[in-house]
Amino acid sequence: MIKNLQDTTTLHNGVKMPWIGLGVFKVPNDDTIHSVSAAIKNGYRSIDTAAVYENEEGVGTGIREGLKAAGISREELFVTSKVWNADLGYEKTLEAFNTSLTKLGLDYLDLYLIHWPVEGKYKGSWKALETLYKEGKIKAIGVSNFQIHHLQNLMENAEIKPMVNQVELHPRLSQKELHAFCKQHHIQLEAWSPLMQGQLLDNSTLQEIGTKYKKSVAQVILRWDLQNGIVIIPKSTKEHRIIENSTIFDFELSADDMKQIDRLNENHRVGPDPDNFDF
Repeated sequence: MIKNLQDTTTLHNGVKMPWIGLGVFKVPNDDTIHSVSAAIKNGYRSIDTAAVYENEEGVGTGIREGLKAAGISREELFVTSKVWNADLGYEKTLEAFNTSLTKLGLDYLDLYLIHWPVEGKYKGSWKALETLYKEGKIKAIGVSNFQIHHLQNLMENAEIKPMVNQVELHPRLSQKELHAFCKQHHIQLEAWSPLMQGQLLDNSTLQEIGTKYKKSVAQVILRWDLQNGIVIIPKSTKEHRIIENSTIFDFELSADDMKQIDRLNENHRVGPDPDNFDF
């Protein structure tokens, strides 16, 4: 059982990745600084950003402030960023990585992901990630929004298989087949938008389960993720929500409640379809 915010899953290359992180999707730089600093101060050890979020500078400042406030070292933090679609291809990905590193003010990244599986472009980027990984500039490499056929296509001639696949995942889009495939290949599944951008907070089933455990709907959903072995990066700009999202270690959902939540699946996305998304 996962016991606290510092607990980790071990990726297939031996790198330890926290089960819970802070997501900062499209959060403005000033708000990002506060959110990241508050998260680290309150025990978070993983921060997830991306070039297209346009807040890597804010993340970097927030990290420095947070590390100072928490009295911990950079090595205790797990930082993720992603290469955007416009920068796919070998050389452009190398350039994009260096740009992200500069904006973040870091010497290395713990995880770097290909943001979307743009057809015909992601294999070149993967070669770039393999190069950066071998050079020690990234501790782990992975992908985002890859479906089974994308992963199969990538791994046909990849030298190193992805360590992480970050996808949209929540009770309305449980991605069970993809999860099973990733487990089979020792690829850690990670959920973005685990709360479905707030669209599940008034769901009666989840509210009833929350009442039973004296927990919020958000806490119930995040607990469901963890019990399914899925890494989560809930987004919030409010410190009390950041704390609430992490207060999920003092209860465990029953098998029946897990099944109830599983039955909410409708294969419904709030984000783009990975098979039909370019820019």
